[in-house]
Amino acid sequence: MSHHEMSVEDVRKHVRVYLLVLAALMVLTAVTVGVFYLHLPIAAAVLVALAVASVKGTLVACYFMHLISERGLVFWILGLIAIFFAALMFLPVLTDMDSAGV
Repeated sequence: MSHHEMSVEDVRKHVRVYLLVLAALMVLTAVTVGVFYLHLPIAAAVLVALAVASVKGTLVACYFMHLISERGLVFWILGLIAIFFAALMFLPVLTDMDSAGV
């Protein structure tokens, strides 16, 4: 058996994981829609929507893009991107605080 051959049990295991991720994505989509009907304040709704979207994006990247099996440099690069993303998201908040005299 070569390195690239998979048994039927291996395929079933992978399909099960993909179906669980699909179910999680569907539940998170329902949560996103449900948050709309809660009529939360805009800041809270955006915060919840970004949190749900981040989890969904992580699931897609890890499982469907196979990043869960990557090691080393890929995670360092993703971490650096996450830090820059967070900094860019808080930049308008910091500028508003500065202009408000806080």
